[in-house]
Amino acid sequence: MASLVAYDDSDSETETEPARSVNSEGQMDDASGMTRPAGMAFASGTVDVTEEGAQHTKSSPHEDPRDQHLPLPRIWSSLPGSCPSQRLQWPPKEPDTTFLTSESPRPSLWMSRAPASHGPLPAACLKPAKPARDALASSAHSQSKVESTVKIISSSQRKRGEDCVVPYTPKRLRQLQALNPEAGGGKDTEPPGPPAGCAPAPLSVAPTVSEFIQPYLKSQHRETKVPKKVLFHLRGHRGPVNTIQWCPVLCKSHMLLSTSMDKTFKVWNAVDSGRCLQTYSVHSEAVRAARWSPCGRRILSGGFDFALHLTDLETGTQVFSGRSDFRITTLKFHPKDHNVFLCGGFSSEIKAWDMRTGKVVRGYKATIQQTLDILFLQEGSEFLSSTDASTRDSADRTIIAWDFRTAAKISNQIFHERYTCPSLALHPREPVFLAQTNGNYLALFSSVWPYRMSRRRRYEGHKVEGYAVGCECSPCGDLLVTGSADGRVLMFSFRTASRACTLQGHAQACLGTTYHPVLPSVLGTCSWGGDIKIWH
Repeated sequence: MASLVAYDDSDSETETEPARSVNSEGQMDDASGMTRPAGMAFASGTVDVTEEGAQHTKSSPHEDPRDQHLPLPRIWSSLPGSCPSQRLQWPPKEPDTTFLTSESPRPSLWMSRAPASHGPLPAACLKPAKPARDALASSAHSQSKVESTVKIISSSQRKRGEDCVVPYTPKRLRQLQALNPEAGGGKDTEPPGPPAGCAPAPLSVAPTVSEFIQPYLKSQHRETKVPKKVLFHLRGHRGPVNTIQWCPVLCKSHMLLSTSMDKTFKVWNAVDSGRCLQTYSVHSEAVRAARWSPCGRRILSGGFDFALHLTDLETGTQVFSGRSDFRITTLKFHPKDHNVFLCGGFSSEIKAWDMRTGKVVRGYKATIQQTLDILFLQEGSEFLSSTDASTRDSADRTIIAWDFRTAAKISNQIFHERYTCPSLALHPREPVFLAQTNGNYLALFSSVWPYRMSRRRRYEGHKVEGYAVGCECSPCGDLLVTGSADGRVLMFSFRTASRACTLQGHAQACLGTTYHPVLPSVLGTCSWGGDIKIWH
């Protein structure tokens, strides 16, 4: 057996540091006689708001890590993971946000394991450094504990582990390691979360209306202003964020719903604090679509696991559950009958579900392969479907108009250009709708038969490049907003089709954009990189 030999080296990094003591004033005394406050051990850096509301401190890359000292446990006055102590005011006196065009793109958050920067800050800072002998002993003890608990790793797997190839670890053991970082290596494990299929905890929502939304509830005319600064930068998803939506109930519109490819959807307080109120892991695959119910108390979600769930936010239970025969990409509630919704995805058929019976009540078949988006017209008597059907000379059946009751096609010759349309949006005041096209422009159509396209107005300047880039109109109808494949956020004037503003929003493709229904100058955007920004 090999023995551990300690070498006497004056330049060793594991050399014992001088003893320190803490006096009655909360200061730390070194053996050299210097007195410093207890908080001087932190390096300067930037602070981001994560899903738990915690502040993460990023150290400067020019500082020597050996000159940094561990902070004292007594400086944490609140529980780890709580929101920042300094309350964010509305509108805050924030510094101007500068976006560097030459900045290198941030690596994608769509990965199988969470980055090390997403770990809890107190656990990372307050964990004492161990000498080499203790670290080796601890690793040997944890390895023996794992082998005695699982006993399913073969000799070939152990040999590959010795060759720096990480062997397969069962899901139950990964959960134990996530709960006990000391036993499993800590930072390389996935953060603990509710398993798929389990009912999450009830949503903790304040019964009172947000003080920032209250003054605008009685206002009849809300003129939309162009946002210029970032109010909150929400980071919590570990995959691309597909869509975001504000709560349709105006008094509860401080809540924001986000769906992600990391198999979860989240509810945020995106107006008051920027905190994540609840995370829902009811799907086993990517969540492609989720919608607020018109009452604001439930969320309908569908994903690539063929499952449909209606989750009650007050109880955390699933009121309705169904299973489709295709992967779901879009969901829309009927504007009149809120118990009925349309479901489309990787199929040639759109299905109408009734949640009271839990069955499909109607089907809409077409010679297509996939439904990209659905938009209701005429108060629910008609609806449009955007598909992936296209031909060489024209995009036949790209946009199809349906009669909701009879399931008959009203028209399938609406868009005559050879581009597919990943998203549709209805204007709040004019009888027109918008179609996002893969030709890198927004097309304007009439929302009444024969649904003619406007040849005079075309909103262009952004990039789609195959992403499901969304578009939307402002509540007043004067502005149009769309994302872009290069991360930009573009706003156009509805009347003149001229560009009103361009925001350098994200490092990766901006997929979703949505205006706040009450606050006139608040805009939410999400990206393929997994982050969400609230602009003001």
